[in-house]
Amino acid sequence: MNKLTTIFAGAVLSIAFAGQADAQKATEQFIPIGESPGLSGSQTHIGRIQGFNPASGILSLNANGETHDVRITSDTRIWLDRSAAKLSNLQGDTSDFEAGRRAEVSYVDPAIGDTASWVKVETDN
Repeated sequence: MNKLTTIFAGAVLSIAFAGQADAQKATEQFIPIGESPGLSGSQTHIGRIQGFNPASGILSLNANGETHDVRITSDTRIWLDRSAAKLSNLQGDTSDFEAGRRAEVSYVDPAIGDTASWVKVETDN
């Protein structure tokens, strides 16, 4: 009986945590840079955009004194973080990758860290 209870409890917890992950994906656009629970700082890089090469799809980000070259694909979501201006965030695109802007990058696979799942770019308007 204990084994069945343990299996059932594990299944319920798995479903509950999967729901939280889906909820965060749905609301991630609205979370300011550096404030994503469980992601910011541990599974993301936050820094200044050094440049973007549209031909190669590579975004260069300087985070903590290191340059990270990140592949941007058609699946990468790009958002404009307008929280500093007390405005809601908007969907952006690669034209928003201006050198010097602060940005946060989340990866498809944080262990590899080469392809962006999403990028938030700070803007004041």
